[in-house]
Amino acid sequence: MDFLWPLMLIALLLVPVFVYVYLRMQQRRKQIVARYNNFGLMQGGAGRQVGARRHIPPLLYLFALIIFIIALARPQTTVNIPRIEGTIILAFDVSGSMGADDLKPTRMDAAKAAVQDFVERQPANVEIGVVAFSESGFAIQAPTKEREEVLSAVNRMSPQRGTSLANGIFASISTLEMALNPQPSMYTNLTPEPTLEPTPMPKGQYSSGVIILLTDGENTSNPDPLEAVKLASDRGIRIYTVGIGSAAGANLTVEGFTVHTQLDEPTLRQIAQMTDGVYYNAESEEDLRQIYDNLNPQLVIKPENTEVTALFAGAGLFILLIGGMMSMLWIGRLP
Repeated sequence: MDFLWPLMLIALLLVPVFVYVYLRMQQRRKQIVARYNNFGLMQGGAGRQVGARRHIPPLLYLFALIIFIIALARPQTTVNIPRIEGTIILAFDVSGSMGADDLKPTRMDAAKAAVQDFVERQPANVEIGVVAFSESGFAIQAPTKEREEVLSAVNRMSPQRGTSLANGIFASISTLEMALNPQPSMYTNLTPEPTLEPTPMPKGQYSSGVIILLTDGENTSNPDPLEAVKLASDRGIRIYTVGIGSAAGANLTVEGFTVHTQLDEPTLRQIAQMTDGVYYNAESEEDLRQIYDNLNPQLVIKPENTEVTALFAGAGLFILLIGGMMSMLWIGRLP
């Protein structure tokens, strides 16, 4: 626990003074009682009837005073806020193969339509970022709660050239970690490279953030995508893979050449399995929408520093009321 106004705790130095004053008052009271007894003016004083109980209300008042002083210092502690919160990185494959028409009208258009539904259904406290990758990967939208900015970034994407799953995953990891652990930085279109060997962490360590990888799984550029997947696994980041396309595939004309492109399910299953995520297959636009309806990233609550002044003030008032009731019942007055 820490305090926003710690200087107010100096007032606790007054507590010994109040204790000393109370003890002096009790000593003076005993002297007065003894003096009246010597003159025979008191016949069984109330003090002998109440006994030591008369000290309980003042003791409660003292505890209440201490609590009020602590409340004035505005204490705060780490608590779990009861709300859904998290970060989702949508990693889009924008390689040329995403222009195939085995999903109508194209793989890219089908993915965009489903993502729009997904984004609009997310809770307001969930931040969504967008990463695009082909031969390289880069963040085109930093994680934000503004849904219009996310959708605008998605709609700007169009099929490019080759595919590097590794660079897409590297860029997503970098974007996610900067969102969960903010530091002064600049976004760049350069492919991020890990500078230190990460210490392996339990799967799902970044349980408040996940990566959703939308791709046909065809990898045509280095490095090996499993290197990036291992990095995500070591960082405890889950990757949910969404297969865009069909196992039968489709023919695609690129710069005058006809190439055949098809969904690489084994690679996408392996990526999801290595990071404790889930693989989904989408063979039609309707199936893809259903995937997003059922997708549960298991976002969790992040601990936050929360001011608990009201709790201390309430506790002090409660103790003060108890002390007052005891004083009225036992002594017939407030001390």
